[in-house]
Amino acid sequence: MTHVPPGSGWSDDPAQPDTPVAHDPAEVRELASASRTLAELTAAQSVCRACPRLVEWREEVATVKRRAFAEETYWGRPIAGWGEEKPEVLIVGLAPAAHGGNRTGRIFTGDRSGDWLFASLHRTGLAAQETSVRAGDGQRLIGARMVAAVRCAPPANKPDPSERAACFPWLTREVALVAGSVQVVVALGGFAWQAIWPALKDAGYVLPRPRPAFGHGAEVEISHHGRPVYLLGCYHPSQQNTFTGRVTAEMLDRLFTRANALRGA
Repeated sequence: MTHVPPGSGWSDDPAQPDTPVAHDPAEVRELASASRTLAELTAAQSVCRACPRLVEWREEVATVKRRAFAEETYWGRPIAGWGEEKPEVLIVGLAPAAHGGNRTGRIFTGDRSGDWLFASLHRTGLAAQETSVRAGDGQRLIGARMVAAVRCAPPANKPDPSERAACFPWLTREVALVAGSVQVVVALGGFAWQAIWPALKDAGYVLPRPRPAFGHGAEVEISHHGRPVYLLGCYHPSQQNTFTGRVTAEMLDRLFTRANALRGA
């Protein structure tokens, strides 16, 4: 099987067999804009088939598998946003990993990046558990929500510009639906920083010009309907960054401690 069928019993599957499926970018735009709730939106996100290259890759990976996970069933579908419906902290990443989220059904889960991220979120009070191994494992975000700029695992972790554009309506609609409660946006990596900017604009945020440069600890005050909101930059906890010391546990903890301070300001 190339992917888990919607509504077949996978833990936290947001979709059902009759959930409408987007087969091209125009249908993504239509279904995203028509979603009135996060439940509708995440269901549609999780069955999207708009990008042929990404669909082929994610399902091939789910079939061939990595040797260490050969006995596991892979999710093999797009990864929907997850967490609280009225989050104060919105965490934005690039895309799920082929043998991480594409396997587990949850963004930043089941790989080394997720190990670092969830450990820090737990230490700073934003996650109930210090680890996350797959959807339905009891992990819970506290006052937070996670989304990805691209919802399918891309080959070499590099989505094409056309794929980023096709997926953008899912992101911008999710940002709009949670805008009333969000006080801090954390962009994990330079790509997420670039991707979230137009999504914030489309959701009615007032943004400074020119766009500030990305960096770890970069902090920008923006606003939504006159209410201050803060955008924070965070180096991605990828193995390349953590192995080289570009990102440390202390750096992540300071960043999320700052996010907590800003949301309580």
